[in-house]
Amino acid sequence: MLPNSLDLATLAAAYRAGLKPSTLFAHLHAEAAADTHHAWISLLPEAELLARARALDEQDPASLPLYGVPFAVKDNIDQAGLPTTAGCPDFAYTPAADAAVVARLVAAGAIPLGKTNLDQFATGLNGTRSPYGACRNAFDPAYISGGSSSGSAVAVAAGQVSFSLGTDTAGSGRVPAAFNNLIGLKPTCGLLSSTGLVPACRTLDTISIFALTAADAASVFGIVRSFDEADPYSRPAEPHGRRFPAGQPFRFGVPRADQRAFFGDEHNPALFADAVARLEGLGGVAVELDFEPFLETARLLYGGPWVAERYHAIQAFIERQPESVFPVTREITLGGAKATAVEAFDAQYRLRALKRRCDTVWQDVDLILTPTAGRHPTIAAVEADPIRLNTDLGYYTNFMNLLDYAAVAVPAAFRPDGLPFGVTLFAPAHQDLPLLELAARWQADTGLPLGATGQPFPARDFPTLAGADGMVQVAVCGAHLSGLPLNGQLTQRGGRLLRAVRSAPEYRFYALAGGPPQRPGMVRVAEGGAAVEMEIWELPVRHFGSFVAGIPAPLGIGKVALEDGSLVCGFVCESGGLAGAEDITHYGGWRAWLAR
Repeated sequence: MLPNSLDLATLAAAYRAGLKPSTLFAHLHAEAAADTHHAWISLLPEAELLARARALDEQDPASLPLYGVPFAVKDNIDQAGLPTTAGCPDFAYTPAADAAVVARLVAAGAIPLGKTNLDQFATGLNGTRSPYGACRNAFDPAYISGGSSSGSAVAVAAGQVSFSLGTDTAGSGRVPAAFNNLIGLKPTCGLLSSTGLVPACRTLDTISIFALTAADAASVFGIVRSFDEADPYSRPAEPHGRRFPAGQPFRFGVPRADQRAFFGDEHNPALFADAVARLEGLGGVAVELDFEPFLETARLLYGGPWVAERYHAIQAFIERQPESVFPVTREITLGGAKATAVEAFDAQYRLRALKRRCDTVWQDVDLILTPTAGRHPTIAAVEADPIRLNTDLGYYTNFMNLLDYAAVAVPAAFRPDGLPFGVTLFAPAHQDLPLLELAARWQADTGLPLGATGQPFPARDFPTLAGADGMVQVAVCGAHLSGLPLNGQLTQRGGRLLRAVRSAPEYRFYALAGGPPQRPGMVRVAEGGAAVEMEIWELPVRHFGSFVAGIPAPLGIGKVALEDGSLVCGFVCESGGLAGAEDITHYGGWRAWLAR
């Protein structure tokens, strides 16, 4: 029996119950071939597709992490044996090998159904700029699907594949997700290999992932994330940093109210306000931000010399065959030929200054929440005013890769007209998995159905976060406590208060001689000890060394026993440094002693 949903948990259960991949893929090929949304450019021939599926029929479904999972490939990413058109028939070539990310998915047991429609040469955020037809929204064919990864999003939303690969330079992995009720992961640039990708802006491109659930996106991301020596822009994953688990408070930024743009839409402002309230309900504290540095950065992408990269990517082709390029794409791309080297350097200098300003927000917030797009126009409206409306779509997305941030687009609500509304969570580079983990909590809280199929959100455990988080917990008990003189040594290094605790009742507590500021000393004793009030702070490992280096004798960092029996890094004191110290054990903590 065919599953009612293609999310990974439901599909895996169907395979365990006896479903054969060949049965599923025969059905999916027919569904994709009959698609009326212009989602596909080419499909793997049915005989070849079924041969791949039959090769899995007799294997154990538990033998491969993506056993028999159907996926789609945006047609600017190579899939061996099918033409790569980049949305331009005259540009097409047939690769002999899969792109690096496609190869990793196939090795994990996934099967690509075919190549999906896109804004030509990945230039656009609307999905109408294609000679293969304007890709239609999965909920209402009169509305745009979002682009440039239009077909990849619609194929997932329509239930024809479990997930798909897109690309994202300016929002192409997020806007289509918002318009089709999907998760859209825009990974940290460089974590997914671009080998086998037709570039749009090579320094800014990343392959992206569309999925029905955040847990599915995380599973796929864990398989395709890999350093690639053959890709000059590839980089290894770094510790992913702060997580957002249930029960742990966090701070999130939102654009200042007067900087939120909805371009005349009457429903989305209230839906975004509801989204802010929802994130608060998940443990967040909203902080209004001056969003102008982000908006100025966004304007650099198409208003600055980065358009020259789009020209560079297809220079030989567009100069030789300009008539083969979609008219609005040709206009935008040829505009890049006019940029000078001086303008490019000026823009790079301005970007560095803006990034410095934008990055200061991470001292105050852990992530930022925005609408993914301010409004959702019809295909007719975009075709009548293609450049202005496309620019509007990039208001909340165009700055992301220029600033080197990670982002996840998540479904937020359905509008009164039945169209989906989505928001984006973003944070510094390498925060992909924590953002997905928070997105999974968000999805469970909204309870929205999956894609355009109407199937209910499935209960599924979030995949284990791979790799170290790059954070260390440290227990403090004196002048480093919240609001006291040395607390800035923690906050200036990105430290965050986790919770108040008490030590095990095994310590004598002293106010050491010297100062200001006065410092405490905790000495573990075999008898006569007491519990001491403390705070647990979380600190990035990369800053922990400088923090420890500034600790004066007789203090140091060791393991402190807590009341619950656990051990955590914290301040300890050498007993030989207690000359002139005052024993304050009976106060039970530093604040009580200060208030004596």
